[in-house]
Amino acid sequence: MTATDRKAATVRIRLHGTPAETAAALDTLAQVLHIRHASRPYPDRRPPMFQRIYLDATPREDIRR
Repeated sequence: MTATDRKAATVRIRLHGTPAETAAALDTLAQVLHIRHASRPYPDRRPPMFQRIYLDATPREDIRR
């Protein structure tokens, strides 16, 4: 995705936690946001059990007020 593909309402989010925690957070966020892009998991250097996932997301049109 290029910068021109993103709309003004796009937010960038970093998830940080264990693989189970980031997967659960991603599932929960997908209920209220349209996830336009999710990066691959990046492992932390220390402690190695944690990872980071970067998201580009927009509000879901079907639940906007």
